Amino acid sequence: MTKRSHARGMTLLEIVVSMAILAMIALLIYGAVDSLSRGKKAEALRNERSRQGRTAILRMSREISAAFISQHMPTNIALRTRETLFIGTSSGSQDRVDFTAFAHRRTEADSKESDQSEISYFLARDPDHDGKMDLVRREQSPIDTDARRGGVVNVLAEDVESFDIRYLDPQTSQWVESWDTTQTATGQGARLPLEVHFKLVLANPPPGVEKTYTTKVALLMLQPLSFGIPR
Repeated sequence: MTKRSHARGMTLLEIVVSMAILAMIALLIYGAVDSLSRGKKAEALRNERSRQGRTAILRMSREISAAFISQHMPTNIALRTRETLFIGTSSGSQDRVDFTAFAHRRTEADSKESDQSEISYFLARDPDHDGKMDLVRREQSPIDTDARRGGVVNVLAEDVESFDIRYLDPQTSQWVESWDTTQTATGQGARLPLEVHFKLVLANPPPGVEKTYTTKVALLMLQPLSFGIPR
């Protein structure tokens, strides 16, 4: 008599239970991966926002410390091809400063470029997001006769709540809200402030990121350049 062995198959219930277990395992793995991904993105956002705030303050500090004005200009206005100035405008929480400085960096070796440039810092609306303001930097090299326009504008820090600048008058030892070297009537003509105070406040910073960045910078050249000019 021949004996035959019969292989026992899986029942429908066993298949359903196995699929349910596999689905639960896949869901747990997806949750863990998604959590890691969201954590990584949040950390990258925190690092980027913090980097923007610190970098903006450091760059503004370095460049404004090299601000200068010069008396080396032709007496004939028609022959003038450049203008040096330092103008700080107070506009509530959206201040602006325009100045000339020895701050231009050459990006190409042996390029025929001066280290003199026009630089501006101010808030500008983001064209892609309503209500969003960015801190931007404008630079033009070489200097021309309109030191408040032209050049290239780049974003220093995104989504900024406020940008406040104050200036320390070396003659009165008082902090003032504005400065203009082109106006002799204000007593600020042909001289620079002793120090500049920046306060940058980020809007909606993620948890763990500083909201406010401040610094105080001493200017190196308070009087206009006048070497070679007879007195």
